[in-house]
Amino acid sequence: MKPTFLNAEKPLLTLIFSANDPEEAIGTVRRGLADGAEAFCIQTCRLAPQYRNPEDYRRIFDAMEGRPVYVTNYRHGANEGVSDEEIACGLRTLAGSGATLCDVMADLFDPQPGELTVSPAAVERQKALIDALHAAGAEVLMSSHVLHFLPCEQVLEIALAQQSRGADIVKIVTGAETMEEQLENLRITHRLKQELKVPFLFLSGGMSGMHRRIGPMLGCCMYLCSLDDGVEPKPVQPMLRKIRQIRENWG
Repeated sequence: MKPTFLNAEKPLLTLIFSANDPEEAIGTVRRGLADGAEAFCIQTCRLAPQYRNPEDYRRIFDAMEGRPVYVTNYRHGANEGVSDEEIACGLRTLAGSGATLCDVMADLFDPQPGELTVSPAAVERQKALIDALHAAGAEVLMSSHVLHFLPCEQVLEIALAQQSRGADIVKIVTGAETMEEQLENLRITHRLKQELKVPFLFLSGGMSGMHRRIGPMLGCCMYLCSLDDGVEPKPVQPMLRKIRQIRENWG
């Protein structure tokens, strides 16, 4: 059966990681498998440029032993100074190399604060890229990293815009500076579950421990986890072994 991030019975335990080269990536994958990872997210913009090719991608993906793989190709890391056209080309290469889920930034072709463009020309190019990724056999996640708290209606507006462009999964990352904002993010998670027709991943930074642990039980399609507490890619990612226990003992 082909790996997929869609229609899982439970939120997928997804290990998010970065690596400089394939050997480091494969080592992390093996540790993740030992800890119970059900899926992987590799931040390919952190790979050294000489390893960003189909052969090395396939080596890394093969090590995942049939688990679905989510790939990001953001503007930082090795992509500093790279054009959005080149980022899109990189996503097409990843899809052709066997990536399950490709992350298309919602401001691709028109960079904006909060990562959501409303430019008709940019939106049409995004839709064409999503069609191309689908044609290559990949699923598509569309992301907006806002990184500060937003009220419910604004989060929903972003989510519906992403959904309308053909994304299979919607992803929004906001923030919380108070317990009240974190609790509101949990309520927003429930609202997204009610309103969207596609799976979603709603995350936050700042005061986010509760949101990242409970959010998937309210509708988020996956957990993004680290191997160890306080390690890269971001300390905010909860530890895989701990999250596995939380999910197994929920309800």
